[in-house]
Amino acid sequence: MASVYSLIFLHIVIVCMILRKGDALENDTKAFRVTAMGDVVIGGIFPVHRGVDKNDQTFAPHVHTCFGLKTGTVALTLAMINAIEKMNQSPLLMDANVTLGYQIQDSCTDVSTGLRATTALIQQAQCDPTCEQPVVAVIGAAFSEMSIAVARQLTLDMIPQISYSSTSVTLSDKRRFPTFMRTVPNDEHQTAAMVRLLNLNGWNWVGIVVTDGDYGRSALERFASQASENGICIAFRSILPHTGSDGTVISAIKQTALTISQNPKAQVIVSFVTSSQMRDLYQELRNTMLRTGQSMGDMRRVWVASDSWSSSGHVQGDLSLEDIGHVVGFNFKTGNLLSFYEYLNQLETTGYKNMLNNTFLEEVFHMVNESSVSGDADLASEVVKTLKENMNKALTLSTEMAVSAVAQAVASICRSRDCKAPGSLQPWEVLEALWNHEFEHQGRIYAFDNQGDINQGYDVTMWTSLEGKIQVNDIVAEYLTHDNSFTVMDSDTAKRFQDLQQIFSKCSNSCIPGEFKKTAEGQHTCCYECINCTENYFSNNTDMDQCLSCDINEEWSPKGSSTCLRKRRIFFSWHDRFAVVLLTFSSLGIVLVLMVSALFLHQRNTPVVKASGGPLNQVILFSLVVSFISAVLFVGKPNHLQCKMRQVLFGISFTLCVSCILVKSLKILLAFQLNINVQGALRKVYQSVLIIVACVGVQAAICISWLVLKSPYSHSILQPKTILEDCYEGSYLVFGVMLGYIALLAFVCFVCAFIGRKLPQQYNEAKFITFSMLLYLISWLLFIPVYITTSGVYLPAVEMVIILMSNYGILGCHFFPKCYIMLFRKDQNTCSAFREKLYQYTVKRTDSFSVSGNSVADKPVSVQTISPSSSFSLPKEDIKAAVEESDIRKVSYKGPINRFRIYKRSISL
Repeated sequence: MASVYSLIFLHIVIVCMILRKGDALENDTKAFRVTAMGDVVIGGIFPVHRGVDKNDQTFAPHVHTCFGLKTGTVALTLAMINAIEKMNQSPLLMDANVTLGYQIQDSCTDVSTGLRATTALIQQAQCDPTCEQPVVAVIGAAFSEMSIAVARQLTLDMIPQISYSSTSVTLSDKRRFPTFMRTVPNDEHQTAAMVRLLNLNGWNWVGIVVTDGDYGRSALERFASQASENGICIAFRSILPHTGSDGTVISAIKQTALTISQNPKAQVIVSFVTSSQMRDLYQELRNTMLRTGQSMGDMRRVWVASDSWSSSGHVQGDLSLEDIGHVVGFNFKTGNLLSFYEYLNQLETTGYKNMLNNTFLEEVFHMVNESSVSGDADLASEVVKTLKENMNKALTLSTEMAVSAVAQAVASICRSRDCKAPGSLQPWEVLEALWNHEFEHQGRIYAFDNQGDINQGYDVTMWTSLEGKIQVNDIVAEYLTHDNSFTVMDSDTAKRFQDLQQIFSKCSNSCIPGEFKKTAEGQHTCCYECINCTENYFSNNTDMDQCLSCDINEEWSPKGSSTCLRKRRIFFSWHDRFAVVLLTFSSLGIVLVLMVSALFLHQRNTPVVKASGGPLNQVILFSLVVSFISAVLFVGKPNHLQCKMRQVLFGISFTLCVSCILVKSLKILLAFQLNINVQGALRKVYQSVLIIVACVGVQAAICISWLVLKSPYSHSILQPKTILEDCYEGSYLVFGVMLGYIALLAFVCFVCAFIGRKLPQQYNEAKFITFSMLLYLISWLLFIPVYITTSGVYLPAVEMVIILMSNYGILGCHFFPKCYIMLFRKDQNTCSAFREKLYQYTVKRTDSFSVSGNSVADKPVSVQTISPSSSFSLPKEDIKAAVEESDIRKVSYKGPINRFRIYKRSISL
């Protein structure tokens, strides 16, 4: 019975060996893989070949032939192998008494082939104990689209997957891909870094080219969203098919090249495509430029390269960097690769011995050998040189980190138990250890975040050309994901990095400060016209969407302004030339009034002073001083007190002046009124002090009512460019009543003086009163329309001029003639001169009465002589002094019609 079981078991083993041999044969001819035995096996999926041949027409399931060896990816497989061998020699795994093996599959850059390779790895994990050790983790895949498909398959058995270069944001969704991890940042950070680069250089009009599939479309969606948030517009979007017929791919590349050539303003192209597609695009872009008659210089662009091709120096083909332009690449962080370089150097020494179990490396040897390299040593040296030239340092570090993470997770489990038996270590246990434990690599501690990512940031590279050969790994800056910033490496690279700002990639020229962007309906927001800001609006930055409003209460701005200007506060200033002239006249007026007052005080006992009113003159002169002072208050920045005082002070002072003149006018009528009835009536109403007090009292009542009910106050008048400090009169009705009342008094003075205008000419004050009041009335009649129609800073000057004219009119008409007599015609300032003038005037008046009675020829006039001691009534404003001593005894006229007598008159004033 035992022999029967032994026979059955042997049969099963033989069948398995036959099946394995058949599979190995198929894989040797159709696909490639590299394996090594160990207690724990790590799987690997790498795109060692560029593609698969799908031209066969069979419908039966079969494995496609791979073509186009990628030596850079071969270097990555060697990096994984070297990392596993180093970990096997480390105390970490030696203490756990476990060794790592590997099984590396070639995906041939094809999703279907990659899924076939994944199936092989899963079947290995599900094999019975007679088979090789199951795979507990998978390193790969390279491209996001393939990683998404592989992750869905590995999730069924919860086999952890750690990618060294797949960056799609989609893979961070742990609800859909719970077993996926990666040692590189996801594209959310890469697109954010690209947008930040565009912003720093002021580029807002860019094109984007992506590879069709989950990776490309995810990158496009993420970039478009972040670009829109930062005011960057996408001029065009080109999606290149990842798979399909050659005609479809070629047609898409041609259309993309044509689109780029037709968008010369989009000088920046963001590219998320494979290196092979980028190579084809460069070649087609050159052909398009030549076909359309454009120069090779028009082909130059700034190419912002994703990690998928930024380190692939072969993409330029036969083009130079001068033809391509600038390539700014985002690569994953690099580290110390000394261990891997030592491994490659050992490969150069051992040569063919390393080919025995590595079909990938064997193909590299065959490929290099075809270039007629003589000798095994030279061949090995050339192979190692090729691998070093095409290796991606960043992906090499990412691959080593993935191996370290899995090895340390395995070690954490196997320290406490035996993991040598097949199936003793389950993939899900490794997955749990990866999530819950940190791992160390090259002296730094790493841990996967809640999205399964390790966000180290990016190295920013700029391609350079050295002796015609392009260098793709020249790092100019470092991008930090935590604060979305760039750190420039050194001063030399900083200059190259900053020189990119000289390149212009905008749909429209930038709007300078003072302008705003106006976008036409249906256009991109980045395509606009620059419109000048209107008055009282400004823009203080470039490319502002709208102008900002100035504070019109304090500021203003002209059209197209970049800032607001403070409104200048204006008023009738002390420094104004016109104000200086008026102030000079005001000061001169005060000085003249004081001089006249002093002269009148000195000559107070002379006939001229007595006849002109005596002490009443001092009251008039005082009122003129106050009136001149009120004129000064119209100059300077007004305040509330000044606004109230200047009008009230003028109104009361000038009313006092006109009231005194009115008293003098009434005295003239009373002194020389020959009609006894009229004279008696005037004597009854004539009380000089009461008249003055009454006239001024009425004006005071008007002014007090004005101040109490609606008084003047200072206020600011907003003008387009200035703020006018002005006095608001409160009630213009009361203001008009005040001026009208003065005008009424002046008119009464004018009428009274006009009646007595024919008094003795030399002392005829009535004529001067008439003229001064007429001047006052005309001045203020002119003031009304001018004041109403005038506005602005010189409005106070208008009233000031009228006040000065009125004051000077009274000063010149009432006082200057008397001053002239007192100073230069002293012979006329005597009692005898007064008697003579009065006698002449009396005779003239008597003759006039005789003529009017038609008896001048028949009846002679008898005029009693005037004694020397008598004094005459002075026919001017104040005749009191002269009349007090006059002794007109009798002037009689006899005629047939009537008889007129003038008796001695003694008028008490």
